[in-house]
Amino acid sequence: MRRGILRSARPVFHFPYALTLLLLLTLSGCSLFRPAPPPEPEAPVAAEPEPSASEPEAASAPEAASEPETESTTKPAPKKPRHTLVPHRRPPPPPPAPASAPPAPPPAPLVQVRTLERGTFRTLLDSEVQKTDGKVVGRAVDMVTGPGGKPVDVVVNLQGFMGIGDRKANFPWSGVRVSTQPKTPAITLALPASQLQVPDRPKAGAPQPGNAEASATRLPMLDADVERASGAKVGRVVDVLLDGSAAPQAVVLDVSGTLEKRHTIAADWSALHFVTKNNALEAQLEMSDQQVDASPPYAPDQPVRAVTPAAPPPPASAAPAAQAAPAASPVASAANGHGAK
Repeated sequence: MRRGILRSARPVFHFPYALTLLLLLTLSGCSLFRPAPPPEPEAPVAAEPEPSASEPEAASAPEAASEPETESTTKPAPKKPRHTLVPHRRPPPPPPAPASAPPAPPPAPLVQVRTLERGTFRTLLDSEVQKTDGKVVGRAVDMVTGPGGKPVDVVVNLQGFMGIGDRKANFPWSGVRVSTQPKTPAITLALPASQLQVPDRPKAGAPQPGNAEASATRLPMLDADVERASGAKVGRVVDVLLDGSAAPQAVVLDVSGTLEKRHTIAADWSALHFVTKNNALEAQLEMSDQQVDASPPYAPDQPVRAVTPAAPPPPASAAPAAQAAPAASPVASAANGHGAK
């Protein structure tokens, strides 16, 4: 009975119905795998009134005009920068110099130079000294001056026997004669026999006449310091130059100072000033360091150029300032009047 029930439960398919069902399933499966159609755009619906315009040809004109707009969207090629030519302006010519303006004067020299030719003078230091009979008695080692720079004595180192017994002696300058001829004794003592007597050799420890120090009326020139009025040292006397009349012409100064190389100049005798200071006679020379540097050096075998400090230039005239003062006075008076108001 159970088997009969099962048999009655089976569905009964007839062939024509099965074929129709299979065909429907096939069609439905194709529709499942087909992609969904895209949604219809709404733009054509909104654009429908435009074609309905009575003048379609006029509407085509903007389309043709829109073509340049699409072309303008493309970036144009960069243009090369053009260099603008700036005209070169010539500088204005300088104003002509006034014809009346005189040329600037050259700077004033620091020193004045006087040339002493060789053969017109003799040096004092270590010059041979003889008597009128031609006998050489010694060599000059110093010259003593008095107030005003006038020579007073000549100091002679008298010769002993083979150099033994040398001593110094002073002789009056009034009897000194100078020969400017080379290779001859420079100094001749033209003195009477009483003044030519050689003094006795001083005792041991006693001062020798030739070693007298400076006093208020006497100044040995050799190794004397020449200073300015302020007390600054200019140089040290190392020699004196004498002309044919036994008059001093210049002094040779060692102005080396602390320099290792010796530097000497010739200062004109007229530039020296002899003054009494601290109860002693001193030689002064108003020569600045710049003037010393500008002085030519002294050379024994060359013409001597004796220097004298140049006079300072006169002060500038105060006339322009005096003229400017009256010109400013009206302005000042007007300003004062305006202030009073």
